[in-house]
Amino acid sequence: MARTTPSLTRASSSELSLFIEMLMAERGAASHTIDAYTRDLADFLAFLAGKKTEAAMATADHVRAYLEVLAADGLAPTSRSRKLSAIRQFFRFLLAEGVRKDDPTSAIDSPRRGRPLPKVLSLAEVDALIQAAKKACAANLEGAARLRAYRLNALLETLYASGLRVSELVGLPRNVLAVDDRVLTITGKGGRERLVPLNRAAREALSAYLALLAQEEALKASAFLFPSGDGAQHITRQRFGQELKAAALAAGLDPATVSPHVLRHAFASHLLERGADLRTVQQLLGHADISTTQIYTHVIEERLRRLVEEHHPLAKVRLTKQR
Repeated sequence: MARTTPSLTRASSSELSLFIEMLMAERGAASHTIDAYTRDLADFLAFLAGKKTEAAMATADHVRAYLEVLAADGLAPTSRSRKLSAIRQFFRFLLAEGVRKDDPTSAIDSPRRGRPLPKVLSLAEVDALIQAAKKACAANLEGAARLRAYRLNALLETLYASGLRVSELVGLPRNVLAVDDRVLTITGKGGRERLVPLNRAAREALSAYLALLAQEEALKASAFLFPSGDGAQHITRQRFGQELKAAALAAGLDPATVSPHVLRHAFASHLLERGADLRTVQQLLGHADISTTQIYTHVIEERLRRLVEEHHPLAKVRLTKQR
């Protein structure tokens, strides 16, 4: 239900005008910033007017009540935080101008934004991506184009098999498979080392790619597993991302939903869905804190919730009744 908006008092209008003038004169605020502050503060002052008070007399309880109304109206935490920021600056202005002797927002915490759930591809989508990369390898390509196709296939298979960070993947040294091609020794954030096993598909893709790479005179002596250009540097994260999006397009997927980091998320969530324990996934991903890994359990919970809502017969009945 839409809220009715009481008119601002003369004092509130005057204080708001002085604050906006300060923003323009002293801070050189842009027009869109001025418009946003004006809307947010006018709404807050109108709320106060509905409570028979003004900014000069408002308390912390008034501010909290306003934030609760915004939450009840369904406003996102990010939008509520923005409005609270405007209110904070307004009260600090009134304090500096001597209109108030305190700042009622000083003890109020910003609304918790919550951690956004990572985007994850389904098994079918990952499989379609891998098949598109394999199809490019089977195409009648020659020279650099053929090498790029095999490189992308190796990158993709290795990433989905290991869950490496993209910087760890593209920067792998050439000798990383020298001791044992079944496992990678990765030096991650903070210099922490971890062992990451490779499945057969990844090992086969890497073997085929390395056989082609060994035929390239300019690249076969490179220190990197995935060299770029003359071999002095490794392929960049951006370049890998571009090639991955091209593969997504070939697979019939929306390129905007596919990135190296999304595949890392897919690796973790798919393992957990199939019974892997959280501590093992933490070690494979190289997370220092298990709370970082726990976000993937929320992804699975959310997916299951949507599955029930979309397919459970009673859920459909309830939705029909609500309408």
